[in-house]
Amino acid sequence: MVTLFRIAALAALVLTTTAHAADMAFFVKNKRTEAVAVELFSHDRETVWPGNDKVFLIDPSSRKSIPISCNAGERICYGAWVNGNDSISAGVGPDNDQPCDTCCFTCVEHSTETIDLVE
Repeated sequence: MVTLFRIAALAALVLTTTAHAADMAFFVKNKRTEAVAVELFSHDRETVWPGNDKVFLIDPSSRKSIPISCNAGERICYGAWVNGNDSISAGVGPDNDQPCDTCCFTCVEHSTETIDLVE
């Protein structure tokens, strides 16, 4: 009986400390005259969207909804750059190494954040 109680207590502890998965979206508006590449970076774990050395490509003057699954409360930052010229960048940049005060968002279930990329 004591062993069963310990197993139940351990299971409860694991379930309460596990991050809750959340589905949210980023709505990216490319107001530039060039196509841009975009990646989303978690600052709480080693996760990148879309990942696998791919990017979200957004044509000039276009909009794209990017749905992701993240951990509730996780901090997510965007990096964007002109396709073919990563020296022209926004957010945390293509290598996730640029300082940015306004390019990070908190993962919240069923929410949408808007990103405006301008000239």
